[in-house]
Amino acid sequence: MKVLLIDTNHAILQTGLEKLGCICDEDYNSSKQQIEDKIATYNGIVIRSRFNIDQQFLDKAINLKFIARVGAGLESIDVEYANKKGVHLISAPEGNSNAVGEHALGMILSLFNNLKKSDQEIREGKWLREANRGVELEGKTIGIIGYGNMGKAFAKKLKGFDVEVICYDIKEGVGDENCNQVSLEELQLKSTVLSIHTPFNELSHKMVNSNFIANFKYPFYLINTARGSAVVTDDLVEALISKKIIGACLDVLEYEKLSFENLFENDNLPEAFNYLINADNVLLSPHIAGWTKESKVKLAQVIVDKVEAIFYSTAKTKKTSEIKRVTGIGGIFFKTENPSKLKDWYKTHLGFNTDDYGCTFWWKNNHNKPASTQWSPFKNDTNYFSPSSKDFMFNYRVENLTVLMSKLKEEGVKIVGEIEEYEYGKFSWITDPEGNKIELWEPIDSSFL
Repeated sequence: MKVLLIDTNHAILQTGLEKLGCICDEDYNSSKQQIEDKIATYNGIVIRSRFNIDQQFLDKAINLKFIARVGAGLESIDVEYANKKGVHLISAPEGNSNAVGEHALGMILSLFNNLKKSDQEIREGKWLREANRGVELEGKTIGIIGYGNMGKAFAKKLKGFDVEVICYDIKEGVGDENCNQVSLEELQLKSTVLSIHTPFNELSHKMVNSNFIANFKYPFYLINTARGSAVVTDDLVEALISKKIIGACLDVLEYEKLSFENLFENDNLPEAFNYLINADNVLLSPHIAGWTKESKVKLAQVIVDKVEAIFYSTAKTKKTSEIKRVTGIGGIFFKTENPSKLKDWYKTHLGFNTDDYGCTFWWKNNHNKPASTQWSPFKNDTNYFSPSSKDFMFNYRVENLTVLMSKLKEEGVKIVGEIEEYEYGKFSWITDPEGNKIELWEPIDSSFL
């Protein structure tokens, strides 16, 4: 394949792609129009956030097989249109999630202990101890909105701080040993620290506004390492002035340009931003939460690994029949009026070893290794089965989800969302001809042991 690199990245990305057999060209300076004029000759693009990849661009990319974005999200790409064109979209949230988790923790600890303010005071010749008495993290309730790769990384970093960690996510069943999943109402009722880890979408856009803030029971600290557009800056400043928000840690800002490289084209700064840069209880950083020396390597390697899994592993499989598809039942999910009551009934009368998520049944696979199947009742109003309106959903175990999904896309199977990766495996979703939603799972059974 012929691949165009249009943003600079770690050298292992180009080296790794070339080892796979790709022919890589670099173009870090041409305009979008100039790249559009030649994109028809390329099979792949590697980009960060230099410009939008829209319908016009995709229409000219007639031989394009994949777009790889060296970052967590795909907001700079017209995802729906790319999917219609059969273009594989590759991102790398696994590559910088640890960096984001460490940065979020570092920011809140710095704010709690007045490190920004006291450092500046000492440089000015002031030695003010009592005025810089800090706050301890222990005993606080940390609320996380968005519990994917980034949210999970932050929760993991909080282990050992003797805090309660809760999360809200539109997807059910994402809680783990580091974090208890709750409703948005419960999160707003309990949290004294809120950390945003949502992707860019319609639901997260301007999510943290005056109404959202007002629904918190207690004054709270805000951390945003996700996207600046998630927070309405004017409403944030009002909350800081009223002390409804005690302090804010902002790695991202509403005013950022698409490339994340600039804020303003002139010196005419918004009034709200002027407040932030002068506030002692606000800590700012220039969109660097996932921007470490280590993450630069990890992001590049994740892209190489995914390109290899999608295109080169498949190429090694000569016949469709040789592709390993479903290997077993991974879970049985169904709707019920009262999940807790039903779980108690199954525990009492049928001996199910139930927990918050249902019951896990253990067995041995063909390699004589422990494997599991999950039984889980869901509330009637769950959105987890959407777009299916059925009262049930099956989870099937697979061995190589990335390769299988690539094949299913080629076969015209309707795909719901994108592959998601967690400590306990990879997940993707499809629907059958009758509209039943199917969850496909490449498990890591050892994570449950």
